[in-house]
Amino acid sequence: MNTASRIIEYITQHGQASGKEITDFLGTIGSRGVRKQLKSLLDRGKLQKVGKPPKVYYLISLQKFEPETTEVNSATEKIINERYLYVTPSGVSKPGWSGFIDWCAKTHQDPVKTAEEYINTIKKYDQFKKNGLINGLPKINKTFDRIWLDYLFYIDFYSIERFGKTKLGQILLYAKQSQNIALIRQLIRDIHPAITTYITKYNIDGVLFIPPTVKREIQLMKMLESGLQLPIRKLSVAKIRTDIVVPQKTLSKLEDRVENASHTIIVEDVNHYNNILIIDDAVGSGATLNETAKQIRNKKLTKGLIIGLAITGSYKGFDVISEV
Repeated sequence: MNTASRIIEYITQHGQASGKEITDFLGTIGSRGVRKQLKSLLDRGKLQKVGKPPKVYYLISLQKFEPETTEVNSATEKIINERYLYVTPSGVSKPGWSGFIDWCAKTHQDPVKTAEEYINTIKKYDQFKKNGLINGLPKINKTFDRIWLDYLFYIDFYSIERFGKTKLGQILLYAKQSQNIALIRQLIRDIHPAITTYITKYNIDGVLFIPPTVKREIQLMKMLESGLQLPIRKLSVAKIRTDIVVPQKTLSKLEDRVENASHTIIVEDVNHYNNILIIDDAVGSGATLNETAKQIRNKKLTKGLIIGLAITGSYKGFDVISEV
């Protein structure tokens, strides 16, 4: 039995193994030789690895669908490289075309045909974008009796039909849920251009960051506030602590979301601003942004514009945002 076969047999018997375990098992070749063997098996799709140094483990690859070809035109590949991200169930980030191929293999879909369908779906949703942002105001105009926001924008949709969460949607979800500082920093880099562009466009001189509800060691909104380094005044706002914390995402009724927002978010600021930007991570119903804008208007903090800006928003309904 050759070395590669012995490695596969050992991992098959043990479920998973580290490089050191395999080196100790083989005995006859050093760690450098084992690394070469493991790389070859990874390249051939026989093995997969999980974890990051110093804790990396090797597993037998699941049987994959093998398409006849994975070649697409350069324009299609470029769009997918820019717009697609596949996060595996085990937490491995696979961006771009290579990630798209892996997702197609896992779901037994032909990548060439599926790529064309993905591009068509992207184009459908991009029709809602103007100057890089999605206008969310028509959606909430149908929801509330009175809109206190002058504008509402999303940087991207949270998810799209068939293909699930967008790249920005996934970065937001896993940055927040896994408390991943590297992902939060990537998120800040990705959204910074859009935010600064619209601050200039609308002559914004005050910004309010919606405060978090759930207590976490790393608060996404606090990191956004410090990481974006916006050169304008920040409005003072508080999140009221109650006996039982009820995240708005757990509420399925619109009236409950409105009550939650109006009773737990308090705008404490007393200054005057020309135009104000309210930033939130995700918008489903729009209740939080609309109720916060209502407080700003009632306190007469501005006679100008109040603009809501969310990292992601839902295409229709609002329960899809319940993950964030």
